[in-house]
Amino acid sequence: MTMAAILDGRRIAAEIRASVAERVDRLRRARGIVPGIAFVTVGEDPASLAYVAMKDRACAEAGIRSWQFSLPRDISEREVLERIAALAADPAVHGILVQLPLPGHIAAAAVQSAVPPEKDVDGFHPVNMGRLLLGEEDGFVPCTPAGVVELLVRSGGSWEGRDVVVVGRGAIVGRPLAALLMRKGPPLNATVTVCHTGTRDLARHTRRADIVVAAAGRPRFLTAEMVREGAVVIDVGINRVDDPSSPRGYRLAGDVDFEGVSRKASAVSPVPGGVGPMTIAMLLSNTARAAERRAG
Repeated sequence: MTMAAILDGRRIAAEIRASVAERVDRLRRARGIVPGIAFVTVGEDPASLAYVAMKDRACAEAGIRSWQFSLPRDISEREVLERIAALAADPAVHGILVQLPLPGHIAAAAVQSAVPPEKDVDGFHPVNMGRLLLGEEDGFVPCTPAGVVELLVRSGGSWEGRDVVVVGRGAIVGRPLAALLMRKGPPLNATVTVCHTGTRDLARHTRRADIVVAAAGRPRFLTAEMVREGAVVIDVGINRVDDPSSPRGYRLAGDVDFEGVSRKASAVSPVPGGVGPMTIAMLLSNTARAAERRAG
């Protein structure tokens, strides 16, 4: 039995990060500008803090300046918005990222709308989301959907006109990814169906797809019986699964039953090592782009 090819997000992300480092160096040499990003966290969520630390290290490797602002969990929404306003006015800050999730008393929509579109390197401002839905290319695209597309394109093959099923309708991945895949013209120009965990006979949809993107937030829910022979499967899920044998007490699992699906698909992205590294690489690229725009 032929095993699926592994879509190596770490390798492709390394290529993108090397390209970003070159862009950053050119901008510094030509204009004396060092791209900078501010990370804002609220509370002490361990997963959020660890993820921001990874992003911070990636910025340092690319030559991007970064600042971390760790705000207390009981801070008011008004104080968070004041912090964002101060960062928005700082010319050294080209990108602002507010790490989600936020405490319940702080509205994520209000915080995301407070980040100026030109500094919204996470791509969640309503203006940037609107540009994406309109098919305009001058806005910032959310990093995970952008990373999925780069992973597909840079892995080779002809994807134009293919049938894609995205399982997940969230504002962070599912909906923006569907809009991105449907953009007119190569390299994808796909026919997209958006499903979710409440879709009736979900497997009927996923089995007809050339490409299945699993972004439902349920560990190993996409099984081999749900994909057709030769399909390409992208696993966006990152779930913590209890594992007493692990020193941490848990291990990471994707939304795809990797062992079963890899015996049937032609290519599959792993967890970890697939979409995750691509998300960080696209954040670096967006930050460099924000600084390039500021430089004119």
